[in-house]
Amino acid sequence: MSNVLVAYTTQSGSTEEVAQAIADELSKAGLSVETRRLEEVATIEPYAAVVIGAPMIVGWHRAAMKFVKRHQAALSRRPVAYFLTAMRLTLTGQQTAQDVPLAIDPALAMPPRNPDRLGLKERYASPAHYAGDALDAAPMVRPVSVAIFGGRLDLYKLKLLPMLFVMAIIQAQPGDRRNWPFIRAWAAGLPDSFRAHPGWTAV
Repeated sequence: MSNVLVAYTTQSGSTEEVAQAIADELSKAGLSVETRRLEEVATIEPYAAVVIGAPMIVGWHRAAMKFVKRHQAALSRRPVAYFLTAMRLTLTGQQTAQDVPLAIDPALAMPPRNPDRLGLKERYASPAHYAGDALDAAPMVRPVSVAIFGGRLDLYKLKLLPMLFVMAIIQAQPGDRRNWPFIRAWAAGLPDSFRAHPGWTAV
């Protein structure tokens, strides 16, 4: 079996639950999986592949951005996948970002009011912006997939600045928008993508 790391950070525990569901599906495919918080990972050298997930909190979570920047060289040599959790997403029909395949939860994406002219909130919540935020943090890393999932929002668990941003800019409604069948289906497809990557090696 090969070791796969599912590394995440979370605001209120919902992204941790997504990470665990992904790890469960990878385990079903016969992979040896370790699930850890990003803040606890010192090295990724023992792992054949890495899945990195974090919520969109005024951009992709700061801990995720720091992690991919710090480990950029090592991540560039092995198969990697990103997942982002959000409460709002604009349906643009985009299937790739910077030539990286996107997996977009159809239950989360909403059509814009005017497809020819996106508003400020619609542009911010576009797949290009969300995925670009993650990809630009570590340009050497080319994930096999970037998934954008619905998340869970509890305003009372956010700090003041993120709470004001969500209320004023994103205008997302509190609640749970996680689509478990979609999350698990994406995770179930990762082993084949990992094995097809030129950097895949059994550990």
